[in-house]
Amino acid sequence: MIEVKNLWYVYQPSGVVALRDVNLKIRDGEFLAIVGHNGSGKTTLVKHFVGLLKPTKGQVLIDGRDIREYKISQLAGRIGYVFQNPDHQIFAESVREEMSFGPRNLGFSEKRIKEVVEEVAKTLGLYEFLDEAPYNLSRGQRQKVAVASILTMQPSVLIVDEPTTGLDWRESIQMMELLKKLQKEGKTVIVITHNMKVVAQFVERVVVMARGQILIDGQTREAFLKFETLKNAHIIPPTSYLLQPYLSKFINVDDFTIEKISAELIKKLRREKHANS
Repeated sequence: MIEVKNLWYVYQPSGVVALRDVNLKIRDGEFLAIVGHNGSGKTTLVKHFVGLLKPTKGQVLIDGRDIREYKISQLAGRIGYVFQNPDHQIFAESVREEMSFGPRNLGFSEKRIKEVVEEVAKTLGLYEFLDEAPYNLSRGQRQKVAVASILTMQPSVLIVDEPTTGLDWRESIQMMELLKKLQKEGKTVIVITHNMKVVAQFVERVVVMARGQILIDGQTREAFLKFETLKNAHIIPPTSYLLQPYLSKFINVDDFTIEKISAELIKKLRREKHANS
């Protein structure tokens, strides 16, 4: 679906090189996280996917077609981008108006707009708030409104920049569960995040960036075991992965979530207790 070939991007007039010879393929239906410290190039990269930036050198292809050949409106109906701060995205006086804005600009009929707004609102648990002012809602609810206003345009790809920023752990889990549900329903989901715990728990594939380059691209449980490379990218994997070299002496696990490790340790203790009784 999305292919990046030898992509370079240089900010002008500063001359700062933000991306250096980046190559990447993102397939239909993936759940992908792009991670890296501030200034690593991750947001610059995804802005190319929605046409906000054009390559200095190299190519970005959407469905095999160069990004330069698309109009912004064409991309908006194909790839949705949710900003890091929902308050930078929300502007309407009601949740319903906010969710209607995008599809109306894409030329949806008023009947279809009503249908899709109510359908998405029910899916995201926002139906009872449709006539509320967005700024009367909680931070987590406003984040959902921002996602909903993109989903009503019915994109096949959803990019969410820092989906858990400003949310407590319960709200973070709810947001990630929502994104996982959307992926299972057929959408391609790309998240940019600093939250390694939610990446480990929900995301299948991780792209690690540093200094405008991709250092790691692989399955999450493999990527988080590349400690030296992660250190070079200033990324600390979840504690459960850091403990893996020690735990592997006692238990055999291939899923490094706290829940899985705890379950395996309990099994081992029970077996030893049974053997000694």
